[in-house]
Amino acid sequence: MMEFHSSDNTSQHTPAIIPVNPQVASTTSRVSSWLSPIAYLLGRHCLLPLFFGRITITGQKNIPTTGPIIFAPTHRARWDALLIPYAVADCMSAKDLRFMVTQTECQGLQGWFVRRLGGFPVDTQRPSIGTLRHGVELLQEEKALVIFPEGGIYRDSKVHQLKSGIARLALSAESSQPGLGVKIIPIGINYSQPYPNWGTDVSVHIGKPIAVADYTSGSVKQNAKHLTDDLAKALQKLSYEESEITTHAFAEITNS
Repeated sequence: MMEFHSSDNTSQHTPAIIPVNPQVASTTSRVSSWLSPIAYLLGRHCLLPLFFGRITITGQKNIPTTGPIIFAPTHRARWDALLIPYAVADCMSAKDLRFMVTQTECQGLQGWFVRRLGGFPVDTQRPSIGTLRHGVELLQEEKALVIFPEGGIYRDSKVHQLKSGIARLALSAESSQPGLGVKIIPIGINYSQPYPNWGTDVSVHIGKPIAVADYTSGSVKQNAKHLTDDLAKALQKLSYEESEITTHAFAEITNS
């Protein structure tokens, strides 16, 4: 199972604008025209519905229909990486999704599949400029990135300290092309059990988009901090709402 991480492993680094080559670099991530449809079809209609009990998705109306997007979910289990495509499938094509993954996930046979399903590697200890630049270029192409801002998996319902890499990437993309319109979509994922097993209920709550353009005036360091803080607050709110959904009745989409 794939586990996706943030592009930055420490929130103590001073954020900086990533230099962007005006020429789009050789693509380091791609989506297979034949493998991707099969994988997402099996996941959406077979694996996820058969494994989980009740799957609830709310807030799909918050997903923009145009422009570059960064999906920023909480990270509670390895299943998160499969639930994000499931949750957004009605709003966009799977071919537009790209995932930042750890280098170890891109090795061997697993790596062969990961790369053809939109994944590209990042060294979480020392993220390279090349990897971050590729993320910027994907946003310039109006693709959608999936980055887990907490980094690792946390089994509790709390939102843990976010990594600064997601803000760096978003601000770099927006500043590289004024008017690009990058949006960050916070997503809260909650399971009825800390370690999901067969029959576990899961809810995915999609929050309102955060416009990165609202954070481009002033110093880069302060902009990144304010963006990271606001994303954390949005995720905390979604986590609270998830607990309310778990306590009460599920709604909107049920195991479909």
